[in-house]
Amino acid sequence: MLAAGDDRARASNDGYDDDPSSHYSWDSTVPNHAKPAEGHVIVLWDKKHLLGASVIEKIDRGRAPKDIHSCPRCDKARIEFRTTLLPRIKCYNCGHEFDEPKTRTADVDTYRTRHDAGWIDLAGRLDGARLRELCVSPKSQLSLRPLDYDRFRAAIGEAPTPTSLAPLEAAAKYVRSGHREAFVRVRRGQGPFRSALLARYGDECAFTGRMPVDALEAAHLYSYAATGTHHDEGGLLMRRDVHRLFDLGFLAVRPDTFHIDVHPVLSPYEDYASLHGKPLRPRLTTAQREWLRKHWKQMRSTSPGGA
Repeated sequence: MLAAGDDRARASNDGYDDDPSSHYSWDSTVPNHAKPAEGHVIVLWDKKHLLGASVIEKIDRGRAPKDIHSCPRCDKARIEFRTTLLPRIKCYNCGHEFDEPKTRTADVDTYRTRHDAGWIDLAGRLDGARLRELCVSPKSQLSLRPLDYDRFRAAIGEAPTPTSLAPLEAAAKYVRSGHREAFVRVRRGQGPFRSALLARYGDECAFTGRMPVDALEAAHLYSYAATGTHHDEGGLLMRRDVHRLFDLGFLAVRPDTFHIDVHPVLSPYEDYASLHGKPLRPRLTTAQREWLRKHWKQMRSTSPGGA
């Protein structure tokens, strides 16, 4: 999906309210408007670079009036505003150039995704040219276009900074199983879960040691999307950046020694590289060890360079 901003085509309409990491909007005037569905993986870009990927948890549908702009000569909506040339608008259907479009109001079906719970930030991993190559129809100019996911997955693994898509795939599986609402609720409703971890471990990140409580997050040792619930002894406190890297598989815990394993992609970063081979700070329970074994199996069996 082509995300909003200055690069999203808006000439035939007045634009859309987008936030790539949480929601995406379109309507029935857009080709392929009815094809996205709940449980689909979506990939967003800005024509120049990949932004990220997620899973559609829900699509809110509605009906609303919309101003639609078209060419005053041929009445087609294939028009584009130009920033440096006059007249300021050109019709790419008949070639007519003009300053003011023809405008009409029509009722359209509206669509808006909710996809923040499974969002993976992939900014800069692939450029626009590479993403076009990965589309089912590489020459397509549509805002919504099918992507060859297997090739996309491989390309992400070969990027200079590879990222595992395992959490996203687990989320997609969970949403498709009919647990969409539970998935969203679990990702957002972590207050009691975090409070219980703070009461147990105090102000200590499991990987890096003591730090202000406000910097600590409640990290599940398993995929929230794959289970849909909080498990007793299923979490640890982690510093925000550590939590993010743990969720992506760049930081993991070896299932034989329960010492920290740092993915080679983090080796240029001394603060992370220095953690390699060190034991976790808290004493682990039997249940926590089992969750960490499963995390290792999921993340390091699918992520590039994993053991």
